[in-house]
Amino acid sequence: MTDSNDLSRRLLSATSPQATFAQTLDGSVLTYGEFLAGADRIAAALVAAGVAPGDRVAAQVEKSLSALMLYLGAVRAGAVFLPLNTAYTAAEIEYFVTDAEPAVLVCDPARRAALAPIAEAAGARAVLDLDADGRGSLMDAAAATGPAQFAPVPRGPQDLAAILYTSGTTGRSKGAMLTHENLASNAEALVDSWRFTAEDRLIHALPIFHTHGLFVATNVALMAGASLIFMPKFDADAVVAAMPRATAMMGVPTFYVRLLGHPDLPAAAKGMRLFVSGSAPLLEETHVRFREETGHAILERYGMTETNMITSNPYDGERRAGTVGFPLPGVSIRIADEAGAVVPDGDVGVIEVKGPNVFKGYWRMPEKTAEEFREDGWFITGDLGRIDDDGYLAIVGRAKDLIISGGYNVYPKEVEAEIDALPGVVESAVVGLPHPDFGEGVTAVVVREAGATIDEAAILSAVAPRLARYKQPKRIFFTAELPRNTMGKVQKAALRKEHADAFTHAKV
Repeated sequence: MTDSNDLSRRLLSATSPQATFAQTLDGSVLTYGEFLAGADRIAAALVAAGVAPGDRVAAQVEKSLSALMLYLGAVRAGAVFLPLNTAYTAAEIEYFVTDAEPAVLVCDPARRAALAPIAEAAGARAVLDLDADGRGSLMDAAAATGPAQFAPVPRGPQDLAAILYTSGTTGRSKGAMLTHENLASNAEALVDSWRFTAEDRLIHALPIFHTHGLFVATNVALMAGASLIFMPKFDADAVVAAMPRATAMMGVPTFYVRLLGHPDLPAAAKGMRLFVSGSAPLLEETHVRFREETGHAILERYGMTETNMITSNPYDGERRAGTVGFPLPGVSIRIADEAGAVVPDGDVGVIEVKGPNVFKGYWRMPEKTAEEFREDGWFITGDLGRIDDDGYLAIVGRAKDLIISGGYNVYPKEVEAEIDALPGVVESAVVGLPHPDFGEGVTAVVVREAGATIDEAAILSAVAPRLARYKQPKRIFFTAELPRNTMGKVQKAALRKEHADAFTHAKV
């Protein structure tokens, strides 16, 4: 049977029905043939529920292999897959469902009573459920379709395959529209750049409602015909126990920080060929310690919801700590000023990107889409970065996190690097807070090591010789841990809100 569904065809081109697609912690094995059969039964069930080409299928479900079947099944049914964070409340789901108007909503059975009226009010034709064990009305409907082979619905490279909503830290969440070409081309670039083959066994401990776990880890494994060591969530003991039979792992920085405290890590990691980190900046200290303990240099890469992956440190060659490497094949980047003029190498500016990975625009937000693209087609990421003399890209921060203090630009990451290097400091986050004299006052929120006594005066004294006066923090606060989202990114908006009044009574 010819597969004219672009993403499905390209993802499955290297798979063998008898090969292992996934192994779970209890030792159960799912072959590619079984995985595809399950996806096709779900696709048939979605079509039977009224899903037409281009319709949205929303899913707020716990991580499971059946949930991955739902993703592929939605694609093969010609639908647009809309994964939703499992932490979202019913009120938050109402916004996404009302905005996207899915034909079908799939949710956890425990949430069905709360979510069904919301979905139905938004015009959903069906509300189905799926639990963490792969049971529910979705699978019942899939089983009822029988074993007949499903003919994938034709979809072209420029048709939508998914909508992923951004976190909405600067306003209401926006639905990034991702095409078949966006997802397939990016997976192809990553398979090539990271040398994935059918012999690989990838530790998958990431959530699958996010681009990292779904479109990086899962799509790369599918396209290479590799197998997953599939975990419901990150657990350091389980990950270390799996390493001797694994070849690769993808994770967020928090994973690697926690692994460094495991006594069996050095021995377990010996047979691994690749550790990849993303979704949040990896501290240079973590990179160095991991290499010292395991002999492996973590490969850090850079991407975002709207673009999938943009750059990667090299597989062969120096994986430079504090950088995210070079553009992926077919992808171009430039560093520009606010007007879009390219700045000299070494200067800080906004990272802009162009390539087949760049999204089609924001769902039902044409004005916002137009704002985020230059007239010549470059997408404005909003991230600040610089390219060094060797061509490595370093992320300095988000444009919205730039601090302007007394008329001078302060890049938070530069200040954070100095504080993080001090004995007794685990990590820090630097933000700008309203200041009556300077406009914004540079402020650091610091996590101390257990038992450390380093205080505000000691940190200020230590960084004074290393930072220009305008870059030095005017206040330092301490916390047990920094607020993070589910992918490990520090939520600086929460810190700005918590400490908003820090300089209210500052002397001018």
